[in-house]
Amino acid sequence: MNSGGFMRNGKNTLFAFAAFAAVIATAQPVAAATIEMDVNGLVCAFCAQGIEKKLRAFPATTDVVVSLEKKLVALSTKDGTDIADDELKKALTDAGYTVKAVRRESESLDEVRRRVEAKP
Repeated sequence: MNSGGFMRNGKNTLFAFAAFAAVIATAQPVAAATIEMDVNGLVCAFCAQGIEKKLRAFPATTDVVVSLEKKLVALSTKDGTDIADDELKKALTDAGYTVKAVRRESESLDEVRRRVEAKP
């Protein structure tokens, strides 16, 4: 009778361990992210400075790029961190801008910077 009880508990323990191992195996660390936003209302260098200041206030932000010409704002985050779209939109909306789109990009912020500064 003891061995039957052990087998039942052993199976439960084995199942719990297998489930835990599956979760750990599929968990991927969050890499540094580049977040791009299409923003209306960018008209001057003062706008760019204000947006940079707002976005750098987020602890996860490492760098910010603002392109007045392309109406684009991009930022990079620290490894393992992210900033929710709603938080980004609120920060810029509260500052008087309209955020048309937010997207996560695979390219680095330096690549975004080169792309937006490139002459057509």
